[in-house]
Amino acid sequence: MKKTASSKPKIKKVVLAYSGGLDTSVILKWLQDEYDCEVITFTADIGQGEELEPARKKAQQFGIKKIYIQDLREEFVRDFVFPMFRANTVYEGEYLLGTSIARPLIAKQLIEIAKKEKADAISHGATGKGNDQVRFELGAYALMPNIKIIAPWREWDLLSRDKLLAYADRHGIPVDYKKRKGEAPFSMDANLLHISYEGGVLEDPDREPPAQGMWRLTVPLEKAPNKPEVIELDFERGDLVAINGKKMKAHELLATLNTMGGRHGIGRLDLVENRYVGMKSRGCYETPGGTILLRAHRAIESLTLDREVAHLKDDLMPRYASLVYNGYWWSPERIALQTLIDHTQAQVHGRVRLKLYKGTVTVIGRQSKHSLFDARISTFDDDGGAYNQADAGGFIKLNALRMRIAATKRK
Repeated sequence: MKKTASSKPKIKKVVLAYSGGLDTSVILKWLQDEYDCEVITFTADIGQGEELEPARKKAQQFGIKKIYIQDLREEFVRDFVFPMFRANTVYEGEYLLGTSIARPLIAKQLIEIAKKEKADAISHGATGKGNDQVRFELGAYALMPNIKIIAPWREWDLLSRDKLLAYADRHGIPVDYKKRKGEAPFSMDANLLHISYEGGVLEDPDREPPAQGMWRLTVPLEKAPNKPEVIELDFERGDLVAINGKKMKAHELLATLNTMGGRHGIGRLDLVENRYVGMKSRGCYETPGGTILLRAHRAIESLTLDREVAHLKDDLMPRYASLVYNGYWWSPERIALQTLIDHTQAQVHGRVRLKLYKGTVTVIGRQSKHSLFDARISTFDDDGGAYNQADAGGFIKLNALRMRIAATKRK
C-alpha cells in the first residue's frame, strides 16, 4: 500500500544509490515528488564495465547539485573480495557470492556520504522480494543506527515495467531503447567479481539460458581454445599478489584472472538458490577469476595449514557464507569469524601452478617456504627411520577402543 503524506517521515535530504538505469532514474524523480527533499546521488564503480558519466548527466537533468561518482574497484577487491576468499567462501555449495559481497561496500559509502552531507536518509532500488534490500539496510543500520531508509519498491504502486515506463514518459526520464522494447529478457548485475543474470525468461528453472545476450565474460566451451594455458599465482598471507610473477593491485589481479578464465569458458553457473527472504530463486552467474582464485587458494592452504585448522575453517565456512549472503558483513559475528580466518592465513604464502582448459581449472603444482609437507615422512620408499610404522598399531587400537567395547557388549 502506498504511504499517505501524513505517514511519511519528514525528510530534508536523502542519498540515493544511483545507477542511471530505469529503476533508479524513476526513483530519483519519485523521491523529489513524494518527499519534496533534496536528493544526492551516489554511483559506485566496482568494475561493472559501464561508463559512469551518463549517470552524472541524467542526474543533472533533474537538478541534482551534489553527485558522487567513486572508483571503488581497488577497495572492493582488497577489503571485501579477498577477505571473503581467505575463508574459501561458497554459498550452498556453488555460489561465489559476487552480488552479496558488493552490497556492504555500497552501504558503507552511502552512510559515509550521508554523514558528510548531514542527510536524514538513504534510498536504494532493491525490490521488496530480494536479498539486496536486506543487505543494504542491515549494513546501513550497523554503521548508522538512526538513519532513515526509503525503499520505494516497498512504498509505490509502480510494480511492473509498463508502469515504470509510463512514469518515465510522464516525467521526461530518458529510457534505453531496449528497455522500452522489452528486448532485455532478464536483469543483469555486474562487478569485478562476477556478472549475475536473473528474472524474465530465467524465472522458468527448466528453461535453458538464452544463447544471445548472456555470458558476457566467458566463451562457450565449444569456442574455448583447444590448447590449455598454464599460469602461476603467488600468495602472501592468503591473498593473491602476483600472476605469472607480475605484481599488481588487487583489482588488477582479479580483472586479469577474469580475462584468463573467460577465454577458457571458466566460471559459469546456473543455480536455484534459497533467498534469505524465504523464496527460491534461479540465478545464472559468471565468475571466471573467482573460480580460479578459489581453486588456487585451497591448493596453497593444502600445503601450509595444519590439518585441524583447515578442517575448522571448512566447518565454519558455511556459516560465514550465510552471513555474507544474508547481509551480515558488518555484524560482530562476521567480524569475529574474520579475525579467526585472518589469523589462519599468517603462513599461507607460496606459488600455485594451474592449467586452464575448456571450463576446468586443474592444480598441477604448488610450493611454499612454509610447507608442512615432509617427503621424508610421507614417502612410500625407505624413510631412513623418520617414521616408525609400528606406532600405527597402537594408534589404531586406541581409536578403535570405543567400537570394540560396543561390539563386545552387543554379543
